[in-house]
Amino acid sequence: MRPYEVMAIFEATTDPTVIQGVLDHVLEVIRSTGGNPGAIDRWGKRTFAYEVNHKREGYYVVVEFTSGTQTVADLDRMLGLADEVVRHKIVRLPESVAGRKAAAQPAAS
Repeated sequence: MRPYEVMAIFEATTDPTVIQGVLDHVLEVIRSTGGNPGAIDRWGKRTFAYEVNHKREGYYVVVEFTSGTQTVADLDRMLGLADEVVRHKIVRLPESVAGRKAAAQPAAS
């Protein structure tokens, strides 16, 4: 199990319930392939540095998770087929960065 981070950029006009539905499907894929989902960070609407698919802004979401390589392949395919997702990128995190992020988050009481 290795730490990963996936960033998905949705169309800015996408309904929040649709975004939540895609995120639920992402978490389902992670869990069904033996992974462990982590923090979900919603960055909100941001302006692109350049036009992407004739759009100027998008809604950014970052999801951290630990899993094997099959989960990454499944997520890449699923996000590539999702019409709402403008772009996505899955990055393997170095162990040192993943450990610092986990330590920086407060423990839930």
